Amino acid sequence: MTIDYPDLYIRGGWARPSGDATIPVISPTTEQHIGSVPEGTDTDIDDAVDAARTALTEWASWSAAQRAEVLGRFADELESRAEDTATRVSSQNGMPITLARQFEGGFPPVLLRYYGEMAAKQEDEIRPGMLGGSTLVTRSPIGVVGAIVPWNVPQAITFLKLAPALAAGCTVVLKPSPETVLDAFLMAEAAIAAGLPAGVLNIVPGGRDLGAYLVAHPGIDKVSFTGSTTAGRAIGRTCGELLRPVTLELGGKSAAVILDDADLAANLESFYAATLLNNGQICWLGTRVLAPRSRYAEIVDTITDLAKGLTVGDPLSDATQMGPLVSARQRHRVESYIEKGKSDGGRVTTGGRRPDNTTHGWFVEPTVFADVDTGHTIAQEEIFGPVLSVIPYTDEAEAIAIANHSDYGLGGSIWTADPDRGAQFARGVASGTVGINGYSNDPTAPFGGIKSSGLGRELGPEGLASYQQLKSIYLDVR
Repeated sequence: MTIDYPDLYIRGGWARPSGDATIPVISPTTEQHIGSVPEGTDTDIDDAVDAARTALTEWASWSAAQRAEVLGRFADELESRAEDTATRVSSQNGMPITLARQFEGGFPPVLLRYYGEMAAKQEDEIRPGMLGGSTLVTRSPIGVVGAIVPWNVPQAITFLKLAPALAAGCTVVLKPSPETVLDAFLMAEAAIAAGLPAGVLNIVPGGRDLGAYLVAHPGIDKVSFTGSTTAGRAIGRTCGELLRPVTLELGGKSAAVILDDADLAANLESFYAATLLNNGQICWLGTRVLAPRSRYAEIVDTITDLAKGLTVGDPLSDATQMGPLVSARQRHRVESYIEKGKSDGGRVTTGGRRPDNTTHGWFVEPTVFADVDTGHTIAQEEIFGPVLSVIPYTDEAEAIAIANHSDYGLGGSIWTADPDRGAQFARGVASGTVGINGYSNDPTAPFGGIKSSGLGRELGPEGLASYQQLKSIYLDVR
């Protein structure tokens, strides 16, 4: 049985698309057709933006407490569909179901309530002036937001944008990735059930050309994009020309630095989560593993054994730790990098092939490279698959230098028996985020990158602020 939607979600309900093309959804596990949705057109984007602009005046006029009440109902409806959401995501992109329950089923309701409550508690601020008067600082919604999300963690990333935007009083046109659309339409069902006012959220799926049209649309006030650095640069150019605010969360090639005192064997579960989670398809993963030369062989063996021991299989099984990649194209990309790693002189200690026990599905074995030089392609370019490069270093100064020898700066982790030492080391790592003996995005903390990993921050109070305009009203001016 397939899941097929004939309509788009615009103006608070289901709307006939302007075209007749559809987006087929293919299972990365079975390679079979599992559903479809309409493929949006420029005309559909026009309709969605018009709906969002029409809804903006009323939604922005509501008190933050009123909006928080609606977002709370939205969270409740999402929670009632959490298992279905997790299943749909796993079925579309290969994410292990145990992870999908946490990220895709559990995280969005948390963010809706977090930002709803935060916005409801905000008050205007009066600042004493230096010239004898005072200033009233107010916050208002930035306007209509064009949000573009990727396929790897589609619901969690959607709500990094949607929750603060709606809480701030913005309205949104969302373009999900063609690979993961069934979860977005289930979210629309939850929005309808929650009574989200018409036009506050609109969903139009499509490819890159449709995304480019949305980014440049004259009715959009801000763009929030998560995806590749190449696409992010193009979006940044457009928004720069239009002087349009933009948040860009882009690629990564983060370093997982193992210090000489680390007990890696005692932290394998956390290390797996920081380096190979979601089949290697997360932008902040530490895919460059830096190991001290004094312990290099031991650490390579430990990581190799970890990768060998992962259960590869059906992502809908609770036992699976490594599912398939999202598409045949993505598998080809990963396999091309593996071959490049070999030709550059890297030594595969495990993996590097398709699993022997699979006859279908876009699987690649968890792969570990040893003897990798920091200049090798696999140590510099984002692979977005289950491939780790273990790079040796001599001392902390060299480790810092290698960690920072990257065009990216999104995530990272430090592994040590001394957390204070780890935190001090982390201060020298050129990255927007770093974890000590683990890595996890916390809703209260700003998340984002530097260098080619993007612009701006999501999560935390900073995430809400990025959807607000500040106004200064000078009082008692003399």
